[in-house]
Amino acid sequence: MTAAVPRFDAVIHPPPRLQICGLLAAVDTMEFSAVRDAVAVSDSVLSKHVKQLEEAGYVAVRKATIASRQRTSLALTKTGRAAFSAHVAELRRIVEAPLDAPQGGAGTGR
Repeated sequence: MTAAVPRFDAVIHPPPRLQICGLLAAVDTMEFSAVRDAVAVSDSVLSKHVKQLEEAGYVAVRKATIASRQRTSLALTKTGRAAFSAHVAELRRIVEAPLDAPQGGAGTGR
């Protein structure tokens, strides 16, 4: 597997979505309720973030009936895994940049 090319992703960046992707990157699938509990948000807040990830093609949502109960599971898609890896690589690049390296934006403050 090759290293991801660093790329900031505004869809993944908000903290709840970054947490969701981080959780899903470690597994094949995870139940909606487990993700909700780990991220510590309500069902409606998690649904909103999952919908945005799903619309971007990053998360697949699967519904199944198990023991007569509706279960929803979430999984990162191949595209989602690549985007998450690239976003994490960009965050690493940002935080590991030498302090004396030129930065974009306004002056250096010196």
